[in-house]
Amino acid sequence: MANCIIAQSGGPTTVINASAAGLFRKNEEVKYFENVYAGINGIEGILNKKIINLSHENSEDIKHFMNTPSSGLGSCRYKMKGYEIDDSEYKKLISILKEYNITTFFYIGGNDSMDTVAKLSAYMKENNISINVIGIPKTIDNDLPITDHTPGFGSAAKLISTIALETYLDASVYTNNGIFILETMGRDTGWLAASACISKLYGHPVADFIYLPEVAFNGEKFIKDVAARFKEKNQVYIVASEGLKDSNGKFLSELGTSSGHDNFGHAQLGGVGSFLKNIIINSGITKRVKALELGVIQRCAMHLASKTDLDEAYRVGEKALELAIEGLNGYMAAIKRVSENPYVSETFPVEASKVANSIKYFPSEWINKENNNVTEEAFNYIAPLIEGSVSLDYDKYMPKFKVFSK
Repeated sequence: MANCIIAQSGGPTTVINASAAGLFRKNEEVKYFENVYAGINGIEGILNKKIINLSHENSEDIKHFMNTPSSGLGSCRYKMKGYEIDDSEYKKLISILKEYNITTFFYIGGNDSMDTVAKLSAYMKENNISINVIGIPKTIDNDLPITDHTPGFGSAAKLISTIALETYLDASVYTNNGIFILETMGRDTGWLAASACISKLYGHPVADFIYLPEVAFNGEKFIKDVAARFKEKNQVYIVASEGLKDSNGKFLSELGTSSGHDNFGHAQLGGVGSFLKNIIINSGITKRVKALELGVIQRCAMHLASKTDLDEAYRVGEKALELAIEGLNGYMAAIKRVSENPYVSETFPVEASKVANSIKYFPSEWINKENNNVTEEAFNYIAPLIEGSVSLDYDKYMPKFKVFSK
């Protein structure tokens, strides 16, 4: 019998480990691979032979690993060159995989990771190498095309909508309330910021305004809208994506600053809440303005994970194994929404090359005419994805988590 290997890449999510656990447990059931290996720190770790055998781990550890937030196998932001330019790393990787008798490489990740899946699978095919490469989706940004949504988004949406409701209540306790700004992640798309539309109190949305990267930010209109709402209510609640840009395509958070970039050339964002706070204060509306940047908590809050999200993450892991059994190469396990009410989804294969380096933007028809909030269609799309709570095992006061390393 041959072996397989699984690794994680890119930014973590709350439920990313459930996909690895789903694949592992499905293999235990069907016994297709003799051993399920794991690369620690993604493809970068595999190239450095940081490899462990998950098949030697006990079932309790796998259970706690499944319910552990963030990348329990470690991650990386490692970009392989095109093999047409330099195939030395491809040859090295293949040599290592053959050493472990690995015939399938599973890679959990987002846009850039699916690019790696597409490159590797194409190289294998062109060189008649009998190693298949299969992608498993994850990203809290929910920006992968073709799949209805991505594992990780539902839990992030649940965290954001819950925090929005709680902070709205906190910001509403005085007779003279101010303006509260909640900043979410989302470099290119507004899915995360839009998820705050789920937050309602007595049937009414708590967010007065939701601003997404899909619409160029208009500072004059922003101040006009906020001033009018503040005059009306003596309180304004704003949700803004970190990826807001001006009409020239410049990130608001980069204006007047020098921002770093990761290995894929993506700007390191954060700080749009402070930018909006400053222009509100400078406009003279009020000095009572607070801004909260949620940051990485959006991708590692297992205490607020969505059971639906965890279950679907598990199922795409199972589906990935099924794709391997079918002998597919260069495919990703995706999610299809079958029914809205009751919510039902299923998994299906899609070519990784059709997902790689592409972005699924928040639909323009789900943005209101004023470009400062979202429609009921957004609520109906997001709501089912945050349903259910995850039951965790505890060791006295703290949840039991499990990560692997070498």
